[in-house]
Amino acid sequence: MSLRFRLIALVWVMLPISLAFGGGAAWVSASRSVRVEMLAARQGARQAIETAIERLQTAPDPARYRDELVASFSGNRHLRVWLVGATAAGTAPAVERSPLGGVPAWFVHLIGVEPTTDRVPVVVGDRGYGTIAIATDPHNEILEVWNEFAESLVTPVVFSGLLILLIYVFIGRALRPLGRLAAAMEDIGDGRYRTRLDGRLTPELARLRDSFNRMAARLAEADATNRRLNEQLLTLQDRERGELARDLHDEVSPFLFAINIDAAAASRRLGEGRAAEAGGHIQSIAEAVRHMQRQVRQMLGRLRPIGLAEFGLREAIENLVAFWRRRRPDLRYQVEICADCEDLGELVGTTVCRVVQEALSNAVRHAEAALVTISIDRRHDALENHDEIRVVVADDGQGMPEPNRLGYGLVGVRERVTAVGGRLTFSNRSGKGFEVTATLTCAPVPSPLSPSLAVTEP
Repeated sequence: MSLRFRLIALVWVMLPISLAFGGGAAWVSASRSVRVEMLAARQGARQAIETAIERLQTAPDPARYRDELVASFSGNRHLRVWLVGATAAGTAPAVERSPLGGVPAWFVHLIGVEPTTDRVPVVVGDRGYGTIAIATDPHNEILEVWNEFAESLVTPVVFSGLLILLIYVFIGRALRPLGRLAAAMEDIGDGRYRTRLDGRLTPELARLRDSFNRMAARLAEADATNRRLNEQLLTLQDRERGELARDLHDEVSPFLFAINIDAAAASRRLGEGRAAEAGGHIQSIAEAVRHMQRQVRQMLGRLRPIGLAEFGLREAIENLVAFWRRRRPDLRYQVEICADCEDLGELVGTTVCRVVQEALSNAVRHAEAALVTISIDRRHDALENHDEIRVVVADDGQGMPEPNRLGYGLVGVRERVTAVGGRLTFSNRSGKGFEVTATLTCAPVPSPLSPSLAVTEP
């Protein structure tokens, strides 16, 4: 059930409850009022008759004055007065009418005031002139109470009707923006992040609208970033696959072909009994296998840091440095790895290796540097209660002309670092060269370890 109809249902529930309480209070008051009114009318009439009888003691014609006394009550709203035993009719109150109609029998029964009769004997001297009867008639008083009661019911009924109308109209208008918000949220859930809300709203709903628009804008930005990163990831995967395919084609496939030829030649020589010549072919096969092992090891190193799981972070970093030292022996490599950095876990350790791998590759291939420095340190952040791994790869080369325009490799590394809750920054050094800095979080060290170890490679 909608909020609008819940409020309307609440009004419908409260209306009979309030009418019941109000009717109960009115019933008690009305019943008492009718009883008091009837009692006062009867006692007043009796007192008036008794006073008139005292004046009859000196009247020349007591019978005529007695009849006039009875007739004097004509027009009384609450009393019927007559002479007991007389043939002439007494006085009776006029039956009043109401625009609301007659009094319902259930209301008369609810008031519960029955007519009462009182008799006053008329005695002048020693002679009796009959008995005057006084009877109360509560009809007109009950009718008056009924009119007041009905009018009192009209007010809350009309008020409740107007309230229900106002709730239906104004609450409907107030909730209309929430309907638009719900539709907009469905659009966001379906991936349409460009959905926005506009229009003039109340301050509370305006804040909700502005918050939704900011959320939608951030989701749109995040979606665009994810799309861009997916495209970059696919590009990186295609490039990596292309490099692996090229290495397999250029480095492995020819040696597999050569092994096939040497194996066939060795088989023929052995079949001809020329074992000495077959040995040369077997030696060639062994050399080809060793070459392919080195190539496969290098390819595996690009896919996963070699030595990280087996020997730790230091061995993996030294393998990366050794890879480039064999190809660029003219450069100097300086590696400083804190002893506390050995047990980082596979996720953080792999991320550190990828940062070093990409930054070292860029420094060797593009920086035209003479020295490349790799520093890995671990520090404890007492404020955040965790340890930080700080990785710095710097060179003394020519720097990057446009540091804000990064290649796919550095972009991929930055996203990898961000994914594990770290930070990656790039900057040209104040003197000369380029620096890549990564900060990663990891579990705190339970106890101090040995001091940092420094390894300097010529």
